Amino acid sequence: MIYIFMVIFGLSVVYKMFQIQVAEGEHWRSRAATLTTTYNNIEAIRGNIYASDGSLLATSIPTYEVRFDSKVESLTDELFNSNIDSLAFCLSQLFKDKTQKQFRRRLIAARKEGSRYALIQRSVDYNEMTEMRTFPLCRLGRYKSGFIYIQQNDRKHPFMELAYRTIGKESKNGRRPVGLEGAYDKYLRGEGGKRLMQKISGGVWKPINDENEIEPKDGSDIITTIDVTIQDVAEKELERQLIANDSDHGCVVLMEVETGQIKAIANLKKAQTGGYYESYNYAVGESTEPGSTFKLPALMVALEDAYIDLDDSVFTENGETKFYDQKMKDSHIGGYGWVTVKEAFEKSSNVAVSKIISKYYKDNPQKFVDRLYKMNLNDKLGLEIAGEGAPRIKTPADKDWSGITLPWMSIGYEVRQTPIQILTFYNAVANGGKMVKPYFINEITKRGRAVKSFNPIVLNESICSKETIEKAQQMLEGVIENGTARNLNKCPFKIAGKTGTVQIANTKYGYKYQGRYSYQASFVGYFPADKPKYSCIVVVNAPGKNVYYGNLVAGPIFKEIAEKVYAGSIDIHEDLRARKQLSWKKREDGTLTVPYAKYGSQQDLKYVCEALSLPAVYENPESIWAVALPGENTLEILVRKIEDELNAGIVPNVVGMNIQDAIYLLENAGMTVRILGSGLIVKQSLKPGEKLYSGSEILLQLS
Repeated sequence: MIYIFMVIFGLSVVYKMFQIQVAEGEHWRSRAATLTTTYNNIEAIRGNIYASDGSLLATSIPTYEVRFDSKVESLTDELFNSNIDSLAFCLSQLFKDKTQKQFRRRLIAARKEGSRYALIQRSVDYNEMTEMRTFPLCRLGRYKSGFIYIQQNDRKHPFMELAYRTIGKESKNGRRPVGLEGAYDKYLRGEGGKRLMQKISGGVWKPINDENEIEPKDGSDIITTIDVTIQDVAEKELERQLIANDSDHGCVVLMEVETGQIKAIANLKKAQTGGYYESYNYAVGESTEPGSTFKLPALMVALEDAYIDLDDSVFTENGETKFYDQKMKDSHIGGYGWVTVKEAFEKSSNVAVSKIISKYYKDNPQKFVDRLYKMNLNDKLGLEIAGEGAPRIKTPADKDWSGITLPWMSIGYEVRQTPIQILTFYNAVANGGKMVKPYFINEITKRGRAVKSFNPIVLNESICSKETIEKAQQMLEGVIENGTARNLNKCPFKIAGKTGTVQIANTKYGYKYQGRYSYQASFVGYFPADKPKYSCIVVVNAPGKNVYYGNLVAGPIFKEIAEKVYAGSIDIHEDLRARKQLSWKKREDGTLTVPYAKYGSQQDLKYVCEALSLPAVYENPESIWAVALPGENTLEILVRKIEDELNAGIVPNVVGMNIQDAIYLLENAGMTVRILGSGLIVKQSLKPGEKLYSGSEILLQLS
């Protein structure tokens, strides 16, 4: 009997297994799918990226997805029906992408279908979510209303395209972020949390509880070295020149000489529509033949080996010489005749430089190469940003070394450098021979406290002797004063630098395609030359309109950036007190030269006059507003009775004033101010003495 019972029991188990797995298998599998629960990862809020002055460059903005669970127990038909109309109305007023009827139909359909996770609205911001929680039904809370708010984080760039490629972007689908986002991803991404989720019908995961089981830890913030003002100047000047020359792409990098901090880095590429945008970090990644900017390290090698000095002479023939069967030409037809080494560099003579290097190193080219290696020109910089292009300095052991390699290397062909690598070398010359690594991050912070700081890293304490550095600096200053970049010497400060023009080699067609050459124009240098603070490189690729020389294409960008940076960097200006004797020097007739001053606050005028020891005579020392008129030996400061005009209800005369003071006066009087141009005010749309009406608009033209 026991045996028979066990057999029957066993058969019953087998039957039940068959019934569950085969006969009812589909039913139970679908049931299991709807009841599966697991802990899903919750992404942490990514840290912010800031400019050096605290301006926000990249941040994560929380957005929400609104879902509706129509089967919560507390949501009765009576409660739902009594609130559906008013709720649909409020939703239509808030989001405006659907009508009241559309929202009502969606909610009713979700209720009829018994949906546990119906989508109501995507991309809801925090303020909209907060307001929505006050709506009918929603105000009852999740467990009574059924409304669920799922947080997501969107990466935003407040300055839009500014330094976009360098800042990088947060990549999706498991890909590594690029730029600074990628370099410091482990700090920015934080630590994810856990949330208990239930898999419901349709394969959708729904959170079970309002709160996360393990809260995510937000990422750290990073403070970059980028100066937003300088970055904006760099991008605008680069774009302006690219448009003017119909160029394919270009880049600008501005670096602090002493530290290696990158203050601005811009990369622009021409779009098919004709505009320019940041698509690739050319400054970091594009390794090309640098052209004439490489003449500096070439001549520094010969100077360091004591083969030449700056006043040694070299014959440029008729502007053309031969190395085996290849002609080396100067851009100046007919040549320069006999020139010194310094003049050869200033004029960027290919013939002179190649003859010098070939003369002293043709029997031992490895010695030339070894000296370049000692200057770190064949080493990557090891930048934190991924994608640094590899430099290349050939050696005689390379298969593609030939009899003409050495002279062509001396003028920047058959070698490869990225713009930021060339800049780092020139920066070392400006820095007295010390080569520092370019870097982009000042510190990493967590809730306002620094957790990691970054300091300058020295790559080479001295790339060569002090004597060679001083001679290199003389040559670079000579390029601006007497050489190929004389168009840049009209600045209130001295610039040192070198132009570069090189034909671009296409891997498939060589240097020439369809009968035309493509060029790369560059300028690299530093300023102020006598006390270097910043170094900068500008590279413009494939300029059109038959203008391709570095001094004409890249040089003006460098000059504009340098002037604007200098104007905004008081710490690099000469001491104004030391310059006052130059400013107020006597004319031949014995009178003083008195500068022009804008009209405005008398207190400000008085402060400037005293700081510069400028003689001034005041009509009324107690007056608030004043007019400054240059006299023979003094600045005459006369009273401007603007308060009387305003008290009388008439439009004041603000011509000649600075815009800050004018806006202060006019807007306090209730007027709306529009500005056209920059500088001081030369014209106002409402004439002085007209009746002043609060709320009226006045256009100020500046020049």
